[in-house]
Amino acid sequence: MTLTRLSATQILADLGARRLSAAELMQETLARIDAVNPAVNAIVALRDPEDLMEEARAADQGPRRGPLHGLPIAVKDLVEVAGIVSSHGSPTMAGHIPKVDDLLAARLRAAGAILIGKTNVPEFGLGSHTFNPVYGATKNPYDMGLSCGGSSGGAAVALATGMTALADGSDMMGSLRNPAAWNNVYGFRPSWGLVPSEPVGDLFLHQLATLGPMARSPEDVAVLLDVIAGPDPRQPNNLPHQPVAPLTPVDPKGMRIGWLGDWGGAYPMEPGIMALCESGLKVFEDLGAHVEALAPPFSAAALWESWITLRSWQVGAGLAPLMEQPAQRAKLKDSAIWEAERGLGMSAMEVHRASVIRSDWFRKVVAMFEDYDALVLPTAQAWPFALEIPWPTSIAGRAMDTYHRWMEVVIPVSLIGLPSLAVPAGFGDQGLPMGFQIFGRRGDDAKMLALGAAYHAATQWPQKRPAM
Repeated sequence: MTLTRLSATQILADLGARRLSAAELMQETLARIDAVNPAVNAIVALRDPEDLMEEARAADQGPRRGPLHGLPIAVKDLVEVAGIVSSHGSPTMAGHIPKVDDLLAARLRAAGAILIGKTNVPEFGLGSHTFNPVYGATKNPYDMGLSCGGSSGGAAVALATGMTALADGSDMMGSLRNPAAWNNVYGFRPSWGLVPSEPVGDLFLHQLATLGPMARSPEDVAVLLDVIAGPDPRQPNNLPHQPVAPLTPVDPKGMRIGWLGDWGGAYPMEPGIMALCESGLKVFEDLGAHVEALAPPFSAAALWESWITLRSWQVGAGLAPLMEQPAQRAKLKDSAIWEAERGLGMSAMEVHRASVIRSDWFRKVVAMFEDYDALVLPTAQAWPFALEIPWPTSIAGRAMDTYHRWMEVVIPVSLIGLPSLAVPAGFGDQGLPMGFQIFGRRGDDAKMLALGAAYHAATQWPQKRPAM
């Protein structure tokens, strides 16, 4: 195993014990990026190699700064990082170099990480297919002609190919989960409020998206979660965080897991996805858990109506300044304009009605978790699709009426901010990876990671089938 494919836990232990130098790790990291990244285009805005080597040597000579001391990390290109081009995948921000770090980048830097560049994203993170006019498309390392998912697509590919050991991501509509599934890694969407967002603009109304960690094991996910989680006093909806690393797997024996499948047929699935996910659930049964297939607990149509209203309202608010400038608006992709126009045209009562549906769903889920330790859904409804397609227009013969309808399976989690771990489920007949999402009640983040660790110990998919 090459150095860059070791677990983050092992790398950090070796750095801490000085069995490994930050300079040696940086040299190996840059060599791996040079060998792999031209083909997959996952890491963008890479800093000057000499500057990075100088920073690594300084880390070796200086005092230990934190739990990530000396670890190279590329930050998702929706996060502002001081001194590094932060384009958000949009021509409206091409060449933009922030002077200060966003909160997440600041926490990574304070923990001792060396921020080497960015990971590629769709424009403003819209859509689960990582391509944009600034950097182009990121390719799936299991098949270069296919999408890697998104919006944390560059992050997932960097992990899958051994260019980084940890990666940050963000998730509104599956952006930590879909690319994890399509690249055979783990993505964790924390309970909303556990990882604080940037404390700017509205702090009360827009409760959909969250930042979170990605890695090649739940144990490594836990390491990064401990760095980026925790209250920020400038924000009103914080959740407290107790450290979860080092992560201990839970014994699943006797646990009850509810399998929601395709939601009674409401979510069309491409052939092979359901069977592969069910084979993954068999792992839990072999470990002593009780897995039960469940009937749809709520109207899928109502969830979708609530979701597209609240999402467009949030996206519209975020893009409003660009929409007001004709020259900037003309640079936005069609789906961004469509989403923003929907949001800008909404009434307060439309938003209220959508939030009532969300509240009803939350109350229903609270009751479900009185009987189940975790619930499970597939992570995606489609296998990775052709790189040149903007988004799938049909799944299993059913037409998709929006650019994001094909990701509908993630919204039961996203709509109410539950903790959800995307785990690999193996590979389909075409050799492509897929996964499922394990989610729990709000605040059950440590429990979901520990359950995922038990699954990982029994499967080891990212280690068994590494990309490239």
